[in-house]
Amino acid sequence: MSWDKDSLWAKSKLYFERSFEVDRTDDVFGLWCAMGLELLSRSTIANFSPMLLAEPDKDQRNLLTALGLGSSTAQRKSIPTNQVLRLCKELIPQFTDDELSIALALAGRRNEELHSGTAAFVEYKHQKWIGGFYKCCKVLAEAQGESLTSLLGEEAQTAEKIIDELKDEVTSKVKSRIAAYAKVFGEKEPDKQESLKQESEKQGLSLSHHKHHRVECPACKCVATVQGDTYGREQIENKEDEIVVRQSVIPTKFSCDACGLKLNGYGELMAANVADHFTHRVHYTPEEFYELVDPNDRDAMDAYAEEHGYYHFSND
Repeated sequence: MSWDKDSLWAKSKLYFERSFEVDRTDDVFGLWCAMGLELLSRSTIANFSPMLLAEPDKDQRNLLTALGLGSSTAQRKSIPTNQVLRLCKELIPQFTDDELSIALALAGRRNEELHSGTAAFVEYKHQKWIGGFYKCCKVLAEAQGESLTSLLGEEAQTAEKIIDELKDEVTSKVKSRIAAYAKVFGEKEPDKQESLKQESEKQGLSLSHHKHHRVECPACKCVATVQGDTYGREQIENKEDEIVVRQSVIPTKFSCDACGLKLNGYGELMAANVADHFTHRVHYTPEEFYELVDPNDRDAMDAYAEEHGYYHFSND
């Protein structure tokens, strides 16, 4: 067992990299994030002193091991994760009750996932924890003289964007707006409500084929849609007769055609409980994906040659 700060930091980065390699809608994403956060918190405490990670015992064997003085074959035991996180709060002023709460929640979900038959991260949607998770990562990385970029790589840009959005106090404003639109929609005649509901379902289905994601409107409960910005690595799946490219999306715009409610920015969408990350899927034929050209199609060959700066002469 190693309580060395550098090895714990490197392992946390590895776990985060593994999380970013899977689809964000996959519950395994949350599990990898939770385990990476636990290692990051231990790395932070080790940065103060590895001895703080040693479980106290009457013979002080764990402490001797942390000092590099114990037997290499001796059994070693660390303090539990909840104690590590509470130490973070004691030692780091920026690690507030909010960060402690979300970190403990993720640790609890991690334990539930690994030690029970429950799919703990299926019901624990992104919007409930992703912002707090990124904030924890930022605080713990900076406490070690590091940064989100050195910890998360390209993911840091998205993380910073989410953290910035959550700084604004928008919850009260958004809830008031939702209540106002719900009141106006509720005052419409039942036939009109039903007509708008059916039309929103048709519109939602149509828009879902154009990079929109269907959600339930928090005001009128009809079908609405969200759009957003892609981030992270593309996931490429090769099937027998097609290639599917998937990429995660952070939602930034919400629109409901039934009641007219509109929201902008991740912070507003999160306050309205419609901020779950989703996935764009694009289906290609092998020819489309690899830009293959039929050599017998002279027009296509000429167009390809011109686009790529080659010379091709048709035999007329």
